Amino acid sequence: MEVSNDNIEGGGGGESETKCETDNKVQSEESTSNNKLGSMNDEAQHSETKDTTTGEETKSASTENKDKMEPELTLVLIGDTNSIEIGPKNILLEHDEPTNVEHFSSKLYDLCGRHISVINRLGFPNLDRIPLNQGIHAFVLLLPNGLHVNHYHSAVQKLKKAFGKDFLSYVMTIVTHNDSYKLDETCGSALEDLKDFSSFNEQRFHTCRRSMTDATEIIDLLEKVDVMVSENDHHCYTTLMCDGNKEQKEQLEQKLCKEETAGTVEEMENIVQIKNNVLNEWGGAEHLEKTDDNIRGQSEIKSPTETEEKAEEVEHSAEIKCNVLNEPGGAEHSEKTDDNIRQESEIKFSSETEEKEKNNRMKYEMETLFRRLDLQYQQKLSPEELLEIGPSVKQSPDISEKDLANIFLQKLMMLDYKARYIPVRQDSLDARHSQSVLVSESDDNDLDALYSTTVDADLSKQTNMHPMDVQMAVFHCSDSFLKQNMITKLSQCQYALPFLVPNPDTAAIECPLWTFRQIIKTWKTTQVKDNSKLVTMKSMPICNAETHMVSFFRLGSLSESKSQLMNSLINDRHNTFFHRNCPGSTKSRHLMDGVAEIAWYCPAGKPNDSFTDCIAFCNLHGDALMIETQTKILTETSSVNVVLVPTLEKSHKSQATVISDLYKSQKPLIILIADNDCDAVQMKPGKYKMGLKDRSQSDVSESLKGIIGKILSGLQTSFQLKSMANVSGIRVDEDDPVCRKGEKAAMEIFNLIQRMNVSKIKDTFLPCQGQLWHQWARIKKELYHLKGNVEEEKSQKNQQLMKIREDQCSVSCSELMKSFTESLISLSSQEIEYFLKWTQILIDALSTDDLSSILQSYDEKWSEVLDLKKKHQKSPLLVGKQEELEKISKKLQSATFGLEHIFREMGQIYEAHQALKKPPNSGQTNWSKYPKLAADLMISGRPMELMDGDAGHVPLMWISSVLEEVIKKLGDQRVFVLSVLGVQSSGKSTMLNAMFGLQFAVSAGRCTKGAFMQLVKVSDEIKKDFRFDYVLVVDTEGLRALELAGDATLHHDNALATFVVGLGNMTLINIFGENPAEMQDVLQIVVQAFMRMKKVKLSPSCVFVHQNVTDIGAAEKNMDGKRRLQEKLDQMVQQAAKEEVYDAECFSDVIAFDVQQDVKYFAQLWEGSPPMAPPNPGYSESVQELKRMILTKASQSAGITLSHFKSKIQDLWNALMNEQFVFSFKNTLEIAAYRKLEVQYGNWTWDLRSSMLTIENQLYTRIENGKLDKVDHTYLLKEMSKTYEKIKKDMSSHFEDNRDKDMLVQWRGRFEIKMKEFHEEQLKEVKRKLDEVIQQKKACKKLDDKKPEFENKLLQKSKELAHQLKDKAKDEEELQKQFNSVWTDWVNELTEDIKPIKDINLEEDKMFILQELGIEWSLIDESNSSRRYKNVSEVENYPFYLTKIMKNQDLCNKSRQSEENEHEPRTHTSNNTVVNMFKVGFNYIKNKVGFDSTKQQNALKYEEPLCIRSFINDVKQESVDAFRKKPIATKGYSPTYLQEVAKNVQEKLTVFESERNYSFKKEFIVDILLYVVEGLGSWLLDSHQTFKKNNDALTYLNNKKTHYYNVFRSFCKGNSSAVVFGEMICDKLKVSTVEAVCNKTAIDLAKDMRCSIPAFSGNRLDLEKHVLKSLAQKNDFDDFINYIRHPRRQVEAFIKAEVKKYIFKKHKGKAQNILKKNVDDISQLVRQALFKATTKVKTQGGDTEMWVKEFSSFLKDELPLDTICCQNFSDINNFDFLKEEIEKGLVNIIEEMNHLSLDKMKEFRLRPDQILIDQLCKCCWVKCPFCAAVCTNTLENHSPDDHSVPFHRSGAIKGRHYRHTDIMSVDFCTTNVASDNSFYPDHTSEYSIPHKQYRKAGPRFANWRITPDESKLKYWTWFVCRFQKDLEDHYGYKFKGKGKIPSEWKTHTKEEAIKSLDEMFKL
Repeated sequence: MEVSNDNIEGGGGGESETKCETDNKVQSEESTSNNKLGSMNDEAQHSETKDTTTGEETKSASTENKDKMEPELTLVLIGDTNSIEIGPKNILLEHDEPTNVEHFSSKLYDLCGRHISVINRLGFPNLDRIPLNQGIHAFVLLLPNGLHVNHYHSAVQKLKKAFGKDFLSYVMTIVTHNDSYKLDETCGSALEDLKDFSSFNEQRFHTCRRSMTDATEIIDLLEKVDVMVSENDHHCYTTLMCDGNKEQKEQLEQKLCKEETAGTVEEMENIVQIKNNVLNEWGGAEHLEKTDDNIRGQSEIKSPTETEEKAEEVEHSAEIKCNVLNEPGGAEHSEKTDDNIRQESEIKFSSETEEKEKNNRMKYEMETLFRRLDLQYQQKLSPEELLEIGPSVKQSPDISEKDLANIFLQKLMMLDYKARYIPVRQDSLDARHSQSVLVSESDDNDLDALYSTTVDADLSKQTNMHPMDVQMAVFHCSDSFLKQNMITKLSQCQYALPFLVPNPDTAAIECPLWTFRQIIKTWKTTQVKDNSKLVTMKSMPICNAETHMVSFFRLGSLSESKSQLMNSLINDRHNTFFHRNCPGSTKSRHLMDGVAEIAWYCPAGKPNDSFTDCIAFCNLHGDALMIETQTKILTETSSVNVVLVPTLEKSHKSQATVISDLYKSQKPLIILIADNDCDAVQMKPGKYKMGLKDRSQSDVSESLKGIIGKILSGLQTSFQLKSMANVSGIRVDEDDPVCRKGEKAAMEIFNLIQRMNVSKIKDTFLPCQGQLWHQWARIKKELYHLKGNVEEEKSQKNQQLMKIREDQCSVSCSELMKSFTESLISLSSQEIEYFLKWTQILIDALSTDDLSSILQSYDEKWSEVLDLKKKHQKSPLLVGKQEELEKISKKLQSATFGLEHIFREMGQIYEAHQALKKPPNSGQTNWSKYPKLAADLMISGRPMELMDGDAGHVPLMWISSVLEEVIKKLGDQRVFVLSVLGVQSSGKSTMLNAMFGLQFAVSAGRCTKGAFMQLVKVSDEIKKDFRFDYVLVVDTEGLRALELAGDATLHHDNALATFVVGLGNMTLINIFGENPAEMQDVLQIVVQAFMRMKKVKLSPSCVFVHQNVTDIGAAEKNMDGKRRLQEKLDQMVQQAAKEEVYDAECFSDVIAFDVQQDVKYFAQLWEGSPPMAPPNPGYSESVQELKRMILTKASQSAGITLSHFKSKIQDLWNALMNEQFVFSFKNTLEIAAYRKLEVQYGNWTWDLRSSMLTIENQLYTRIENGKLDKVDHTYLLKEMSKTYEKIKKDMSSHFEDNRDKDMLVQWRGRFEIKMKEFHEEQLKEVKRKLDEVIQQKKACKKLDDKKPEFENKLLQKSKELAHQLKDKAKDEEELQKQFNSVWTDWVNELTEDIKPIKDINLEEDKMFILQELGIEWSLIDESNSSRRYKNVSEVENYPFYLTKIMKNQDLCNKSRQSEENEHEPRTHTSNNTVVNMFKVGFNYIKNKVGFDSTKQQNALKYEEPLCIRSFINDVKQESVDAFRKKPIATKGYSPTYLQEVAKNVQEKLTVFESERNYSFKKEFIVDILLYVVEGLGSWLLDSHQTFKKNNDALTYLNNKKTHYYNVFRSFCKGNSSAVVFGEMICDKLKVSTVEAVCNKTAIDLAKDMRCSIPAFSGNRLDLEKHVLKSLAQKNDFDDFINYIRHPRRQVEAFIKAEVKKYIFKKHKGKAQNILKKNVDDISQLVRQALFKATTKVKTQGGDTEMWVKEFSSFLKDELPLDTICCQNFSDINNFDFLKEEIEKGLVNIIEEMNHLSLDKMKEFRLRPDQILIDQLCKCCWVKCPFCAAVCTNTLENHSPDDHSVPFHRSGAIKGRHYRHTDIMSVDFCTTNVASDNSFYPDHTSEYSIPHKQYRKAGPRFANWRITPDESKLKYWTWFVCRFQKDLEDHYGYKFKGKGKIPSEWKTHTKEEAIKSLDEMFKL
């Protein structure tokens, strides 16, 4: 390049430059280009000031006209409109409105602070209007990358024509590219391409993004413009320069027209070299003026090698020629070339240039198309993106080009065939009409323009996209799986499918064979045999189908539409192939030329079929003359070739060659000639021609059908799609390595089964899910229908279940499953997708043939059965045909084989091994990984089988494990469960698949069996509008399946409907057709399911979808249909309400339902008759509308968590196993949430209780100290308000912020009420207690008033006596003797006027009361002296107490329902003899009377003694409770209290006796009364002693004897008054401190144990668990019996034992520390009181009385101080000394207190065990009427909730037995309520009640919720076995016969029993 620079002139102004000048110029360029923005501005300003070349002065910025500012730079944008994105963020051009020079770019000013004018002339409109008079600094030529070469050439030519050659010096070329392109690659490639043009200047080249939003790129551009301006001689291009160029150009053109060009090849090479040398020079055109010698001289400098290289690089010879001819001197060069050589070179260069330009143009057009559609070829779309739930599909007015691809896919997935043409929104009103109406730019009077065949329109306007370009662009930008889904949906829409596709990047021909693999076509062939037509149905994957193929080609351009003609052959009502007359078609298309599409005609087996067999039609788009590869492939593979030509003449050489080859080949040929009107003519066998001119399309179509049919009828050759993999010259998509790897893995499985009979595959390779699984499911269901000895039978069935699991494990290692699971583990995620697809494809292909033949047989046999039925006779022939039909049905079932069966096998292998906890077999895949594998697939969007449709069972263990793995991967996400329910084959799966783009697993040719679930993610784009993350879609098998019959159908349908409705947050009820009978059946099932949900507190919503409605547009008809539906629903509700025992009149009573909003009508799915009918567009519109409605409703729901969904599956299915669903349903998550709530409730109530205890303690002390005589309720409320408000706040937080708040809300109101009630109860109870203390204080007022007098007198007397005996102070014995001698006299003197309180003589009182009742003294004395009454509650059978009189009339009386129930099987014999009847009657009478003839006459059956014992204990407890309410401790004892007790006992005995069939002797009433009174004795005596202590003066004084002796002794020792007074106070403090410390310690210990002991810190259930553990550990039968009979008593004993153990054993040190802390706290308080009292007295000069008052006041709330009398100590004046003396005494008190025994607490008011009993035992204690298990609800009154317990017991624990036998019943009530047995509510009942209807047995049973539970708590089975003998002895019945203990129970150990408690009580 240096050589040419030295010798060739510089351009521009025409002046020559020296080398020095050039070097300086280069340096200047480098300097300028490196300057920063500031220097760039300076340079620009300088360039405006002075023109250095011409010397002309220009205006300075400072001298500009102030009214009109001139721009510093004026830029004109020219080029293609697609090269720039105009918008608000574009720095260079933010809008496309016209601008002038005065308008400056604000964004450029903001960027660099300069006034720059940007004039938009993109698209080259009105170039003559560019204001050249102002001067243009730069023409900015914008070129789109990819088409830059072509556009540069045309732009330069156009601009030269407008402005002349000089303008080139002012051109800045910019190549724009997409933002995603790499800049370096773009820059380098484009620069190299443009260097070939002589007019191009490399230094004036720039690249940037189309968006022009990068400030750096724009700054670089302005720097280059400034350099260009500074280099140009004239800094601006003006009008004068433009006019001169035009004249010069006209002269040059005239000269070129007259001259000829000539030369040699060598000269041409020299021209090429010249071109390359001048590319980088300014004014390249002027260089061409060099002479021939100069050119040759330059050429000789180059070496031969370099010359060859340059010749190879010549690709734009046509451009060179053009440039040379247009430049000065170009003609001279051309004269030296040889004409022949020139022509050959031109042809070569032209073809290469055209090819490259064509490729570049195609690439640019593709990129532009992708950009407009917002697609990226490198970043493929995937099905996962499409599967997400995003915004609703936009409607036409709102659709932009960028939305097209997404909307096309969405509509296609909804089976909307209108997806192929989607109108796009136009930006302006003018633009909306631009596609149809163009506006000419010619002058108004220009007639030439009117007659012109072309229109000079604005080329910058963008044309609409061709619909097929949209389809193919989406196809190219999709991954292989989305392509497959697309093609499958296009096939369903009856559209042609891309068969041969040119790669838009490499132009290689590809066959997307993989995309066809899912397509299955069904058709019926018609054959004539023996003059009869035989119709055969075929169904198979289209890839495997062997069919004829007819290919259509076009040679040249035709006015007729080939595609439209093909449509008339296939389906004249549907545009299978897109043609020019379809909506949206445009002249230009970019991606369809060279594409071959294929479609199949599938006959329906009807007379009007166009063809009798399936035929493939192939359509090659574009001119076949230009598409050689595809044409060759199709002509070779087709059965018939059809060629359309404009004319048939030999003169068209290329056409004639193709026609000749086809005519000579063996393949049949049909030639259709556009300009010929001849009829169809057979030229020779298989060769036809036919004219199209003046013939209608229908005529042509009919003729073609006849010809093609005739040809094909004699052909044997056929086409198979999968054979394309063997065709050379094309690439098959299945050759991708990842696809091949997936296929290879699938083939390993396929090779195992391909030669097998399909019906044998499952038995051979999937044995776990066959007979074994079906048998397991059957036995499992039988567990809920047990009869007879249910526990024994249940035990046997459980053993059978385990045996089946063992059998499953032993056969679970098949080669197929091993290969399948190992592939899932070893392959990558994409390989797994291919593997699963291939496996499904291969399996479907294998089973399709067999299924087709079986279905054909089924159809034929079914037709025969129907014909016979029409004859209304049940002949043997009909029976035989029905049996044959049943066999075919079973064969059909076994031949159904799909991928879902393999996954089902995985589930069974997992369940079997998990049940047995067995390790994997040798060579077997680790079964524990199976759930994770399934979870990964489920997350990726694959459906998962929820319920096995063949076995009709849910594999709970497998489903739970899979969902647990899903939760591990995704987190416990919230899902909205959408389920669908409807009649079989009503299009449920189709609707869901269309709605969400799903592909529910359906075996080839079969409907959905069972239920499948699939996760659909909610896209991030709309997630903000929803409260859940996924929609979980549940698809189910249809109701009223033909495979089932009779009652089985109804039961199965009810169970399925209940299951699906219960799972769903919303259920779609799919009604098909308008048959009222079918509708009624479905509605009845659905209504019953919703009613069940209502009863178990589940509230799903529903939407009715009415499909296949003939006229969905008729509003009136729809309204009438809705009205009838509403009426039908209401009618069904009323019927179901009777069956479900539910009060409901209309459907809205059951579920929130609006018939106007919640009913949708769907058009029929197909638009015509299958198999060629496309889907109805109205159907997809209905689907879209339904989807919008579902999402709208779903947005109001929070859904449920995956963990909740998992539990819900288990709860619903377990309940459905039992017939009584409502009574069997157990919501596990709700139970867990409720238990947690109970724990919280316990914490809240404890906080209230402990706070109230503290307040009570303070007020009690204040009352004792005489500082309070009234407790106001308002005061207590105020004191508790802070705690109560905090608890209310905590409650609100718990209910509102808890994860389970949606479940908790149902209990919120109830618990808030309960908490309020508890608060009120606590206030009332504390007030009651304190009022009693006040009353007691008032009752003692008389004595209290005397106490100061007693104390003063005793102190005075002690002081006087001490003064008399002061000389004997050291003789302790003497002092004691003297004091004792006078003490009695002192007391008598003080109490001589006071009457003493006598002790109670309880013995005399009870004898007197009994005599008053009329009982003989002898009877009383006998019982009392013999102590017989003490054992009255433990007598075995009470024969001694019964009279011999039998009151037979009582048999008619209403019997009391006893606690002990008898039961027996429901089965009875109907043919009893008279003897048997007599025996039954005798046994009935004997039972009614209550006597057993096998024992002594007065002996009762066991249940009666038990009732008597229970009666005695109840009477005793009631009497104690009533007696304790008497104010004996405050007001004293009265004998009338005992009289009330005796009278009450006698009344209760009378009532009890009236309900029995026997009476009692007087001895019984005597013993009961004595027994009850004795039970009252200890408490009565204690209360009386309390009363006496508080009110008897003599008792009070005698208790003070020691105290006054100490005072007396101190006086004797000569101690001062202060010392004696200090000792007195210390004595009082000691007593008060002990009481205060013990009470405070009791509260603190209770708090500590409440938190530390697990049994006390939970709910009622936790307490029960620990009680049972304790009983098992003690292993004491008596304790167990006590617990069974008196559970509360045993629980209280347990609490006391645990408290004792905690305080005195386990945590003795901790308890002692609590005590010491309280001692220290009291000590500190006393010291503070001493200090404050002393300080105040000293300060105010007070006396002893003041000191005592202050001291007592400070301690009034803490210590209950006794009266301190200071009358005898008025002489004390040294209060510091008094303080010191008391402190000395206090040290001793503290030391003694620190060693205080914790047993001391028993003596005081508060005890820790009692505090905990009050807290923990305030709950429900109702016992189960069957097994005596105690309700475990923490709330005492938990109505309306039923009583319940998580663990029931064997009936033997309560003594249940079989009627009229001595056989114990071992059955659990949870087993019984699932069985078919019955029971008698009590021993007098005449009729038995089925266990499943136990609630009908009476109030005791009605309020209990006993859920059928196959599992038993091992605890109670162990107990029965461990204490078998004890139970038999205790109850008098034997474990024998049907009451025999199951052998399985005897294997349970104590350790297992205790462990089972932990498992059962897990939340």
